[in-house]
Amino acid sequence: MAGLVKRLEGVIPPIPTPFGPHGEVDHVALRKNLDRWNAYELSGYVVLGSNGETPYLTVDEKLAILETARSVIPSNKWMIAGTGCEATKATIELTCKAAEIGADAALIVSPHFYTGKMTHEVLKRHYQTVADRSPIPILLYNVPAFTHVELDGNLVAELSRHPNIIGIKESGGNITKIADMVRLTPKPFQVLAGSGGFFFPSLAVGASGGIMAVANVAPQVMLDIYGLYQEGRMEEGAELQRRIIPLNNAVTARFGVAGLKAALDFLGYHGGPVRPPLLDLRYEERETLKVMVRECINDQAV
Repeated sequence: MAGLVKRLEGVIPPIPTPFGPHGEVDHVALRKNLDRWNAYELSGYVVLGSNGETPYLTVDEKLAILETARSVIPSNKWMIAGTGCEATKATIELTCKAAEIGADAALIVSPHFYTGKMTHEVLKRHYQTVADRSPIPILLYNVPAFTHVELDGNLVAELSRHPNIIGIKESGGNITKIADMVRLTPKPFQVLAGSGGFFFPSLAVGASGGIMAVANVAPQVMLDIYGLYQEGRMEEGAELQRRIIPLNNAVTARFGVAGLKAALDFLGYHGGPVRPPLLDLRYEERETLKVMVRECINDQAV
């Protein structure tokens, strides 16, 4: 992690995976997207997160994507690899391979297929074992909307004391929980908002930054929210937060990854198609989304 700041802070987009016309990973488009994002003062990127359609990628595709991303992401920006798998063994193996490629940290989503068996003790042992074996720092990833597994505050507090567990992407949206995790965890541990919809209030209760899908399409807006909070300009920051909520909801819960990719297309990036079984947006949905992009990002032509 030479050249990196010690803290995970600021704005970090979890980038999508571009696909070509025949469903193949489009590495040229990935490089072009990253080149454009690199012009912003982003702190780094999550590669192979939920927005990367990771469950639909093969291991070979994942490793190739990481290699391409590492070749374009500057050394002073974090490259965080999503390496969580259902099995502890598979998670360790993918995390070690990501480290060999040059990932600076790993984002580990909770195993969840056997939802009812994912007890406090099971999750604690899983994360601690991965952290023990990982050559790079790891971040917990709580996204109950997808996993139906909740990493509660007490478990996060226990795991935060492991020297190789440096933070959490918290996507549940419970501001009280975010505040409590900040209270319960030691200072080196960093809590990051997992959605742009609650970025500003998360900063207000102690989050260090955010890993947010909307930062792919509105990087400057999210950077402005972060900057306004840092400068203590609370009313302006809150107003900008309110303005971005409709677009954030559109590219997450409402339209999902297909909406995120369509919005990128509108803005001149390569969004492209999603991988089946996901479906691309219908014409009517694309037109609705286009209006939202125009209204929320007034400094970019659509």
